[in-house]
Amino acid sequence: MSFANILLVAGRELRQVVLLKSFWLTLLLVPVGLGLGPFLAESLDESEPTRVVLVDRSGGKVGAAIAARIAEGEDRALLEALSRYVWRHDLKAAAPEAPWAQHGYVYGPADIQAFRAAGGLAAAQAQIARVKPEGIPDFTPPDPDYAYAAAPADLAAQQGAAFKKAADALLEAEEGGADVIVEIAAGFPEDPRVAVLTNDQPRASLMAMLQDVLTASLRQGLLAREGLSAGQAQAVNQAVPAIALTMPRPGGGAQEAMLIRSVVPLALVYILLMALMLSGSWMLQGSVEERSKKLLESVLACITPEELMYGKLLGALGIGLSMLAVWLGTAVAVAFASHGEIADMIRPALAPVSGVGPVITLIYFFVMGYVAIAILFVAIGAMADTMNEAQGYLMPVIFGTMLPVFFLIQAVLSGTAGPLVQIMTWIPLWTPFVVLARLGTGIATPELLGAGVLMAAFVVAEIVLIGRLFRASLLAQGQIKGWRQLAERLRPAAD
Repeated sequence: MSFANILLVAGRELRQVVLLKSFWLTLLLVPVGLGLGPFLAESLDESEPTRVVLVDRSGGKVGAAIAARIAEGEDRALLEALSRYVWRHDLKAAAPEAPWAQHGYVYGPADIQAFRAAGGLAAAQAQIARVKPEGIPDFTPPDPDYAYAAAPADLAAQQGAAFKKAADALLEAEEGGADVIVEIAAGFPEDPRVAVLTNDQPRASLMAMLQDVLTASLRQGLLAREGLSAGQAQAVNQAVPAIALTMPRPGGGAQEAMLIRSVVPLALVYILLMALMLSGSWMLQGSVEERSKKLLESVLACITPEELMYGKLLGALGIGLSMLAVWLGTAVAVAFASHGEIADMIRPALAPVSGVGPVITLIYFFVMGYVAIAILFVAIGAMADTMNEAQGYLMPVIFGTMLPVFFLIQAVLSGTAGPLVQIMTWIPLWTPFVVLARLGTGIATPELLGAGVLMAAFVVAEIVLIGRLFRASLLAQGQIKGWRQLAERLRPAAD
């Protein structure tokens, strides 16, 4: 057996596939999608704040309370985002007693007032900058949900139908308009009517906030009429419990951590599956064309059937590895070029494939899985005279490989991987996919070594048996007519 002949066949297989337009379309489609993904996500995530205009005919106190609640909600969201950022990057040493350094805390009005009195976001960022190591991205504050605006004088002066007409014009205006107009009756709280006019379905959070503020104002008025002072009534309305949550560091929850650690292993499973199906189909198409055009006789005059088979396998492996290199390289580049929460996920997501042992495991099972499936495509190409015949053999192989893998991915994502997934670990056709998928959740070393030995034995047996089938089928004509003929082709050739 000549290794030079094997390389010659492998190079020919690579050239045939590289000349296909479908190869380049498939190869570049994933990098283009990954490159455009962050920009599309940012463009889709861009949402304008809801513009809220208040017309308070009751004297201004209720409108001021609504405006204060909007501002309080925005500051609470800012504190929660800043707290998550500080705890994710372990920066609480900047100001251990500051509200934004308390993770898992329900921020109340007193906390928000303390945050504002201390200088707000600018002061917090200055304190964080003193302890933040290099390489940690800057904090990006969340976009506000609402933009509060005082009512235009011409709108507030209108009543009845004239007010409705002016309000509709303001809601329809593109520049300087409003999304929501809230009109509070002059006799509020004695007259509890409140009109809300919108140009679309209002946010549920806005309606809940209005309900909360207006209900508090009504209750405070009722308490005042029962003899309580204004201060006492306000104190009763503002009495809230101080709730403290105990929860894991962002990204450190059991379910969340498992999902993050499974991102890269499951991506490798998907890449292996797609690379196998695509490169196997291209190789199969080339093999059937060689057979239908009677080119095999010329080829076999120069090389042995074994050299042809090994060359086709090596070519298919080269195609798959080149696709893997381009796709993974693009994914890593995009991931490290990203900022915010995506960038924060990179370190825990790469943990299952970091280190010498995981990398060796990844490469071993990827290559063995590729060879174990690709050799089936080689055998189909040797047995089929036309693509119609090849389809009859190909569909069982595709469904027998893909359906269990999709079940496996779903089981890992849902956290329900149980005995069935462990059983799949010991079925050689699915072993590479299962082992790669389980790198994120963990797999015992004895089980890993046993699966590796089983996979090696299975691939050796495949090469021996399919090598016989390949040799016997090269010059034979027509489909295999039954199991007996298939068994005959699997027997060792007579000397």
